[in-house]
Amino acid sequence: MSSESGDAAEFVDAEVINAERVTAWIAERVDIVGPLRFELIAGGRSNMTFTVVDEAGTRLVLRRPPMGPLLPSAHDMSREHRLMDALADSPVPVPDLVGLCQDPEVNGRDFYVMHHLDGVVVRDIEIGRELSEGVRTRMCHELIDTLCVLHRVDIDEVGLGNLAKRSGYLERQVKRWSGQWEQSKQRDIPLIDRVRDTLIERLPADPPTTIAHGDYRLSNCMMDPAGPVAGVLDWELCTLGDPMADLAGLLTYWNRDGEPDQTGDNETTTLPGFLSRQDMAGLYADQMGVSLDLVDYYQGFASWRLACIAEGVYARYLNGQQGEQDEELDLDAYRDSVERRVEIAAEYLGL
Repeated sequence: MSSESGDAAEFVDAEVINAERVTAWIAERVDIVGPLRFELIAGGRSNMTFTVVDEAGTRLVLRRPPMGPLLPSAHDMSREHRLMDALADSPVPVPDLVGLCQDPEVNGRDFYVMHHLDGVVVRDIEIGRELSEGVRTRMCHELIDTLCVLHRVDIDEVGLGNLAKRSGYLERQVKRWSGQWEQSKQRDIPLIDRVRDTLIERLPADPPTTIAHGDYRLSNCMMDPAGPVAGVLDWELCTLGDPMADLAGLLTYWNRDGEPDQTGDNETTTLPGFLSRQDMAGLYADQMGVSLDLVDYYQGFASWRLACIAEGVYARYLNGQQGEQDEELDLDAYRDSVERRVEIAAEYLGL
């Protein structure tokens, strides 16, 4: 990733990064000029991402789980590393990897390191405003092109055929996020359960199986303003699944016409030049030759799932597990956004 990926604050807490041991581990794999500087990239809502810079200006990126207790199956560094390693020789743009560390003596928890990518992560509207309308439009096309490339990957050919079950994706997802909701929820929201039940009742029959990134969106891609997507990032939620769920996830983070108080990608994509969510869906359907008849169901699922995920993030911030990030997070607004996402899910499902 690049320095444009977000504000960075030097972070030297030994409980998060054991600088001496991590530096030694990296030095065994990459030529560096010590000491290393570790900077926490603000804005991460799950795993913690650091820019790593040496005295000669060499730049790397390190990913590790958040602090404190973790939910089962969450924040699996080896899974992220495996996925990018498997896709290294595919047409899907991913960062070059340095390696995965699973020795708790080095830094307490697993982490992996990858080489820095050149480009920009459009993580907020201020970055988006620096782009011309033409660049914004081209980025829309590049995002869809890259998503289609991902969904065309032969999972057996790249060695990911046994990553997960090849059927029952949506049912497993609903079960997983329902469980994580129950473990992390800070209050009761009855609509969560109603949407969950509706999703199960209306499960689509026999969807295709592809690699499903699980969190594909504008701010999870390193964009090249003058070319194709430089790299797809944040593979934490990737599995084998339903490609329409990935499209719906992208649309969930896209501008909702007339929706007030949008944030993140939803706000950024209100800028002139960014296509509408309908046009984005149309580009995907045209390339992949698929129907959009069930797109509202999938967007309902994506919004519901995001509400469950957001509640977990909210709980981690309340418990101080995200580190001392150099940004302000309005916890009350974030809490309220969970309820709004559930309401949006219900709207898509006609509840």
